[in-house]
Amino acid sequence: MLPLGFCELCGTRSKTVSGTVGVCASCLRRHGEKALEVARRAHRDYRTGLGLPPGVPRSGGLRCGICANECSIPEGSRGFCGFWKNDGGVLSPITRDPSVGVALWYYDPHPTNCVAGPVCPANTSRGYPRYTRFRGVEVGYYNLAVFYIACNLDCLFCQNWEHKTILADDRLRTRYLRTVGELASEALNERVTCVCYFGGDPGPQVPHAIAASRKILESVGGGIKRICWETNGLVNPAIMKQMAELSLASGGIVKIDWKAWTPEVYEALTGVDGARAVERLKINARLVSELAGKRDEPPLLVVSTLLVPGYVDEEEVGGIAEFLASLNTRIPYVLLAFHPDNVLRDLPPTSRRHAEAAKKEALRAGLEEVYIGNVWLLGDYY
Repeated sequence: MLPLGFCELCGTRSKTVSGTVGVCASCLRRHGEKALEVARRAHRDYRTGLGLPPGVPRSGGLRCGICANECSIPEGSRGFCGFWKNDGGVLSPITRDPSVGVALWYYDPHPTNCVAGPVCPANTSRGYPRYTRFRGVEVGYYNLAVFYIACNLDCLFCQNWEHKTILADDRLRTRYLRTVGELASEALNERVTCVCYFGGDPGPQVPHAIAASRKILESVGGGIKRICWETNGLVNPAIMKQMAELSLASGGIVKIDWKAWTPEVYEALTGVDGARAVERLKINARLVSELAGKRDEPPLLVVSTLLVPGYVDEEEVGGIAEFLASLNTRIPYVLLAFHPDNVLRDLPPTSRRHAEAAKKEALRAGLEEVYIGNVWLLGDYY
C-alpha cells in the first residue's frame, strides 16, 4: 500500500497527493509561483542527475524556435530537449547532421493500442476505401512505430523515460543513429499501412520525420501509407502545419497529448512553462482543427489527456474539453488511465470513478466523441 502523500503548503495528506511533486493541485491553482517553487525540485534533481539542462535555458545567446520552450542556449550547451545544441554559435542537432536522427522503430501489428485506436482507419475502417485497405481491422498489416529519442518535456510520469538516459550517454546514443533514407526504406515495406512518430516526442527531431514522410509519400504515390503523429503539440505552428498537411494527405491522424489546462498544474507535471505550453496548444489545436475541415473521415485531430490522480481531474479535463468544443464538437477526445512510472511512483493508477467523472465532464462541455483508454488499468483505488 502506498503511503499518504503530503502537501508542503496546506498540509493535506492523501493517496492523491504526490510527495514527489510536493504540493497538491489545489495549492498549485491557488498559490501559483509559490507552489511551483516546490514542484520544480523534482525536475531539477532528476535532470541534473542525467546531465540534461535542469530547466529551460533562458540566458544563452542562441535562440531555438522549434517549440514553445524557445530555449536560449549558451555556447557549447544543449536546449531543454537535449537534442539541439549551440555549436559555435550555430544551432545544431547533436548528430551534427539533420538527416541523421536518434531513433528506433518496430513493426506493431494491427489492431494496435494506439491513442487514436477508437477512430483509427486500421481499427475501424473510417476513411474506407481511400485510406484503409479493407473493411474491418487491417489484420496482417502493420504500423511502423517510430520512437524518437528526445523530448521537450520532462513528464515525471513518463512511460518511456529510458530515452533520456540514452540521449544523455554519448556512447549509448550512437547505437540509435538512423538516417532519413533508412527510415523511409523501412516504411516502404508493403505490409506497413501507417507510420506513427512518437517517443519521447517527435517534436525535437521533426525535421528528420518530415523529410522521411515526404520521401515515403513520394515513393508510394497513391498507395495507402498513413502518416501519424503522437505529440505533445508544442512545436512551432509553422512546423505543425507541415505535420498536419502530411497526415491530411495520407489519411493519417495528428494525436495531441494535452497534459493539463491550468498552467501551474501543467508545469508541475512536465517541468516547462505551463502558460507558454497551454497557449501554444490552443494555437496548434485550432490550426489542425481548421485543416480537418478538408477531410470528413478519418478525423485529422485527436486529443488525449492522461488522468493523473489528484492532479488531472474534472477541472483540468473540463477546461480542455470546453476549448476543443469551441473549435469543433466532433474532435475525438481520449482520456487515458495513469500508471505510476518513472519518478512519479507514489500515486495509484487511475480510479474507475475518476475516469467516468472525467468523461462525463468532457461530454458536458459539448464534445460528441469521448473515449476512455487503457481501461484495464482502472480500479477502485481512491
